[in-house]
Amino acid sequence: MNVLAIIPARGGSKSVPKKNILPIHGKPLIAYAIETALASKKINRTIVFTDNEDIAAIAKKYGAELPVKEPDELATDHIHDLLLFQYVLKWLKENENYVPDLVVHLWPTAPIRDPKDIDKAVEMLQNDPEADSVRSVTKPSVSPFRMWRKDTGKYLSYILEKEYPEFYKDRIDPQQGPRQLLPETVVQTEYVAVLRSTVIESGLYGGKNILPFYHDPERYAEINEEKDVREVERLLKK
Repeated sequence: MNVLAIIPARGGSKSVPKKNILPIHGKPLIAYAIETALASKKINRTIVFTDNEDIAAIAKKYGAELPVKEPDELATDHIHDLLLFQYVLKWLKENENYVPDLVVHLWPTAPIRDPKDIDKAVEMLQNDPEADSVRSVTKPSVSPFRMWRKDTGKYLSYILEKEYPEFYKDRIDPQQGPRQLLPETVVQTEYVAVLRSTVIESGLYGGKNILPFYHDPERYAEINEEKDVREVERLLKK
């Protein structure tokens, strides 16, 4: 199968300036995602999609392809990854007659990955014809059934009370109830996503049938703020 890795890397990060090329333990941040993709046995093409010339130069140095530049209208804070991927796939089809079977989404913000995990995630989707995608997840430190909203007025309200009233019957506080009685939940991460290109083209990022891929939360960190840089470097040294 044609398995394409896309690494979107916008140049205008506000929380951490020049985040995608920030030196992390001796290498630019984006280099880790590129090296993981190139080390994968399932991925046979790796593209970095960026609007920034500095990012493009570093990505090329580490072995990524850059056939298409990200247009200004897509290089904003509020653009969903779906639109980026649709743009890349459309360009590749029209200009190279290239249509991948699967697309691997690698976020540059999560530099610690095992290439074998990427291959396992790809295999999961290959082996399940009913699945639309695979998404990396871990167990949350706090169940959403124990979370509150504070934007509904003067008093707190449970965030899921309307959707699942059976868990809040007679105002029994889930905070005080056994954790094992609450529904099992997971939280998505930026470790990896594997998507069918047909699902992306249809206008759904992950589709409806999404397989969970569990990875080790003890060896995972995302760089979204300045403080995250120290945690990532600590894990890389370890």
